[in-house]
Amino acid sequence: MARIAGVDLPRTKRGVIGLTYIYGVGLSRSKEILAKAGVHEDVKVQEWTDDQLTTIRGVIADEYIVEGELRSEIQLNIKRMMDIGCNRGIRHRVGLPLRGQRTKNNSRTRKGKRKTVANKKKATK
Repeated sequence: MARIAGVDLPRTKRGVIGLTYIYGVGLSRSKEILAKAGVHEDVKVQEWTDDQLTTIRGVIADEYIVEGELRSEIQLNIKRMMDIGCNRGIRHRVGLPLRGQRTKNNSRTRKGKRKTVANKKKATK
């Protein structure tokens, strides 16, 4: 069982794909890690030797921020933006989309379930 950064990697997948199960490691970064560790991309995770696994762990630990540390750093960045009151921070606080999307029709995922507003009743004479 290959366990890197607290994540059990799937044994039957190729190494380059298996590393992407770690939060903060995508396809390009996994290729980079395997190149630095000197492991071929097409070798499956279950076929890695112990010293290959150790070098991969070392490369990830020394050069990259992954998993819990990365999640906490992202949360701190969001909290900082909310504290300084920048546009992205305000959008986070209010629960609206951050990246310039329209909000008149879509963005239900971010805004939540529809809140119906009743019409004003017309005054009768």
